[in-house]
Amino acid sequence: DTLVTGDYDITDRPGLPTHLEVKDTKGHILYNKEDAIKGKFAFTTEEFDIFDVCFETKLLHGQQQHHLSSQHTTKQVTIHLKHGVETKDYDALAKANKLKPLEIELNRLEDLSTSIVSDFAFMKEREEEMRNTNESTNTKVLYFSIFSMCCLMSLAIWQVLYLRRYFKAKKLID
Repeated sequence: DTLVTGDYDITDRPGLPTHLEVKDTKGHILYNKEDAIKGKFAFTTEEFDIFDVCFETKLLHGQQQHHLSSQHTTKQVTIHLKHGVETKDYDALAKANKLKPLEIELNRLEDLSTSIVSDFAFMKEREEEMRNTNESTNTKVLYFSIFSMCCLMSLAIWQVLYLRRYFKAKKLID
């Protein structure tokens, strides 16, 4: 399980509400906020995935665009995304457990090293899957190439035999 957090800050423009939506690749909505200006969101993911963070701004009904200058329609969006070890609040942990600064740093480094080890294990697993896929594909290409060569050789032999019979029938060769 991996925790993903996000902080966002959007320039407020009257009459231009911004809709924020976070989805995974399966289309599940993980966070949804109408008229988003400033805030935080968090969700937990169980598997490696790609997430879409979509900010959408539309004019309110009845408002005409030609009355608005580009200065009034431009919005600035600032977003900070964190996942895994980055999301842990070590200051709150230190206050709750009354830890010294060195102990906090050791906890942070321990979590970071655990995260790195798990990332390497994941990468090794992915590398193994990709290598197996590559070897399987290479084997299929080899068999297809051998099959193609056999087909071409048999077609060439058939052509030679057919042409010999044809020319013998026409008495062009002995």
